[in-house]
Amino acid sequence: MTDATLDVVGIGNAIIDLLAHADDSFLTEQNLAKGAMTLVDEDTAERLYAAMGPVTRASGGSAGNTIAGLGSLGAKCGYIGKLKQDELGAAYRHDLLAAGVHFTTPMASDGPSTARCMIFVTSDAERTMNTYLGACVNLKAEDIDAEMVAAAKITYLEGYLYDEPHAKEAFHRASDIAHGAGRKVALSLSDAFCVERHRADFLDLIANRIDILFANESELLALFQTEDFDAAVERLKPMVEIAAITRSAQGSVAIRGDERVESPAARVERVVDTTGAGDLYAAGFLYGLTQDLPLAECGRIAGLAAAEVISHFGARPETPLREYAGLD
Repeated sequence: MTDATLDVVGIGNAIIDLLAHADDSFLTEQNLAKGAMTLVDEDTAERLYAAMGPVTRASGGSAGNTIAGLGSLGAKCGYIGKLKQDELGAAYRHDLLAAGVHFTTPMASDGPSTARCMIFVTSDAERTMNTYLGACVNLKAEDIDAEMVAAAKITYLEGYLYDEPHAKEAFHRASDIAHGAGRKVALSLSDAFCVERHRADFLDLIANRIDILFANESELLALFQTEDFDAAVERLKPMVEIAAITRSAQGSVAIRGDERVESPAARVERVVDTTGAGDLYAAGFLYGLTQDLPLAECGRIAGLAAAEVISHFGARPETPLREYAGLD
């Protein structure tokens, strides 16, 4: 096996985040389900965008946020995601390249426009997301850069992308390439509703193609259709090499065989916006794994990365995470 030249390659929905503050009355007026992620069509996306107040624009998507966090920690990364050759697509591509991320996915010249997520953040730090998936769901197996995947220690798959048959084929091709090169494959379950839609497929994917699993408690319970957290952990243990499960204020649990490490939640002065907490947790944990650090240290870095991102507006770090986690 040749030495890896990248730490992590992320594969996911390439989405531009459009963030704005809002109050509960605005959500009611627009008939938005507070705290939920709702898929919308292009007409609804245009209507909501027109109704938003001042907007903060940022390249996002779950795996994209994780890759940005890894870059802030000093990791070498690549990204695979589908964009349209339009204004938002050009902005997304620019942000990746400016951050030193390897990006080679061909941009679409026709079809749906670049995906966007309109995120309304209320004063209680809840985020209400309305997502137009657009071009990002058109990622196909032929878009997977085999050389990039083979060069990465870990290929990180975003569960949100699993809705389309051709996206599933892309996941399978990427995992086959990674394992053929002697690398590892990680999966984020992304969302409990996503788990409920794809439970059988996810169980098969995890058992046969995944080495490292990321989930929050509700996603894990949905996967095994139980309310017993410890029972779900026991069922998961033989299926993957490593699992990292977040539990909000209770911190997180990492397992590797019979090893179980519980990490407390990192202290935050004030929670401003919970967008990206799970994505940045994964970034910190993956960084630790690629540096061969103990699970406890992986959990510590992950918790700090999540704490940094929820302390401000937006889903990507404002303070360099390497400094924030005391790695320098």
